[in-house]
Amino acid sequence: MYALLFLFVLSTLALAWHALQWRAKRKQRGIFGPWPVKKHRLEDLDPVFIKTEHGSQHGTLASIIGNDGFLGSTSDTEAWILAVLAKKASRMFEFGTCSGRTTYILAVNSAPDAQIHTLTLAPDQKTEYTRTDQDDALATAAALKESQFTRFYYTDTPVAPKVTQIFNDSKQFDESSYHGTCDLIFIDGSHAYSYVVSDTEKAFRMVKPGGLILWHDYKGPRVAAGVFKALNEYSHIHDLMHIAGTTLVAYRAP
Repeated sequence: MYALLFLFVLSTLALAWHALQWRAKRKQRGIFGPWPVKKHRLEDLDPVFIKTEHGSQHGTLASIIGNDGFLGSTSDTEAWILAVLAKKASRMFEFGTCSGRTTYILAVNSAPDAQIHTLTLAPDQKTEYTRTDQDDALATAAALKESQFTRFYYTDTPVAPKVTQIFNDSKQFDESSYHGTCDLIFIDGSHAYSYVVSDTEKAFRMVKPGGLILWHDYKGPRVAAGVFKALNEYSHIHDLMHIAGTTLVAYRAP
C-alpha cells in the first residue's frame, strides 16, 4: 500500500513539474521567475511598430517568406520584424547565412542601394570550426549542419547584387573594416556559447551609433543554452531587450 501511495505521489509531482515547465516555456520565462533579459513590447524597439487606431502603421508593410520549419528559420513574426527594420537600413551584416532565407528577406525589403553582408562557413571549411569546453555538442552539430550551402535563397534573384557573401569561420573573421558602419546586425550563427560571445563582441564594434543588433533564439536554458547564457551575461553590461512573443533580443547603440 505504501509503495502504491509513494508511486502516486511521485507521479503527481512529476506531472506538476511538467506543467510548470510547459507554462514557463509558453510564457517565455523561468519556472520560478523571469529570464534575465527583460521583456519589452515591440513598439519599444522602434517607433515604426507603434500601433495606430487602425492597427499597424503603413510603414510596417513588408515582404516575407513563411516559416516552413527548415533549419531553425525565424518565425513569421520575427521575419516581419527584420523585414521592416531592413527598410530603414543601408548597411546590414548577418552572422549565419544558412540557406540565405533571411538574407533574401533583408535584401528584398531594403532600399535599392542597400548592402547586405552575410557570413557562413562553406562546406569545405568545416574543419576551421573551433569548439571550446564551454560549447554544447548539439549546438556545434547544428552549426556544422547549417554550413552546407554554396548557393543560397537569394542566388540568381534580382536582389543578389546587394549581397556580399563571406565564407569564413566567424571567430577568424576580421571585422575591422566594418567598425561603426552597420545600421542593422543580425546574429544567428552558431549557438555554441564561445561563438555567440565572439560574434557579439564583433557586433558591438561594428554597429554604428543609433544602429541595431538583434540575436535570434533566446529560448531559455534548455534550448540554445549558449545563446541564453551569453545574452544573460551581456544584459548586466548592456541594455538588452527581449521582444515579447519572439525569440529575438535587441540592442540599440547609443
